[in-house]
Amino acid sequence: MTKAINRQFRLAARPVGDIKESDFEYREEPIPSPKEGEVLVRAMYLSLDPTNRIWMSDAPQYMPPVEIGEVMRGGIIGVVEESKNPNFKQGDLVSGMLGWQDYAIALGNSGFSITRLPNPLPCPLSAFTGPLGATGCTAYFGLLDIGQPKVGETVVVSAAAGAVGSIVGQIAKIKGCRVVGITGSDEKCRWLTEELGFDAAINYKTGDLEKALAQACPDGIDVYFDNVGGIILDAVLTKINLHARIPLCGLISTYNASERVPGPYNYSQILMKRALVQGFIILDYVPRFHEAITEIGQWLNQGKIKYALEIVEGLENAPKAILKLFDGNKKGKLIVKVSNEPT
Repeated sequence: MTKAINRQFRLAARPVGDIKESDFEYREEPIPSPKEGEVLVRAMYLSLDPTNRIWMSDAPQYMPPVEIGEVMRGGIIGVVEESKNPNFKQGDLVSGMLGWQDYAIALGNSGFSITRLPNPLPCPLSAFTGPLGATGCTAYFGLLDIGQPKVGETVVVSAAAGAVGSIVGQIAKIKGCRVVGITGSDEKCRWLTEELGFDAAINYKTGDLEKALAQACPDGIDVYFDNVGGIILDAVLTKINLHARIPLCGLISTYNASERVPGPYNYSQILMKRALVQGFIILDYVPRFHEAITEIGQWLNQGKIKYALEIVEGLENAPKAILKLFDGNKKGKLIVKVSNEPT
């Protein structure tokens, strides 16, 4: 091991409004040693996701909140540096919720669970941070299990240039749908239509969103994959068809709100159109991850799915990099490169 210390970021304060760099505390700890049944994992890539903001709050949520003083929660792709567990060996590539730190103990009574990645890898390792990781599985199960798109239907995706939304749109195209993405810049709109194959893209920051949706969705909206909630959900509800399906994946437009957020003003359309709105958490689908990864991996190798990575160099930049999730200053999957891949 080349490092004498284990760098960590711990939660220092619960955010009020937007996340601030001061909400994290930097620490240096000795590199831990594994006990019997445990392994020592070195982080290579750290995933940054909108749910980080939820974990930092003390509001009711789907997992226990990160406590003040705890290592900030986060998914990583790593390599086993030392193993005292017969099921893992030095050099194994793994993924797990090991947090914002260089090294972590996995398994045993005091560690986290990890999953071994395939050997040999079917795709570049970076793909396991996005389309072959939790974000790809989120897109797959949310769209196909809840959205149930049918050939010829219109699928609308918000935060369409993000890690999940960009995969949702491409899967919907594979399934024979008309796909419309909603995003926050003209450059992202071009990326969606010219590179990812979306049929249309709308910059919600310019013009009348309801009018733009009417033009892009002349036959109405059958499936809306919602990543943002708020005013975009409200606009979409005015255009949904009878028996529309709305997989509710995220509410990123409200995560930094400092006051209570009103519900959608067009809520009555859910009743009038007999629409299904179903929230889901990807942890519910962990037992089926292999199903999604197998099929998405085939699409990747066939060139039917493309992905973008926004890679920030250095663990020390994680507290600043996470702000990119909320200011729109990124495209695709946001990750931090913590250390180099094995040669």
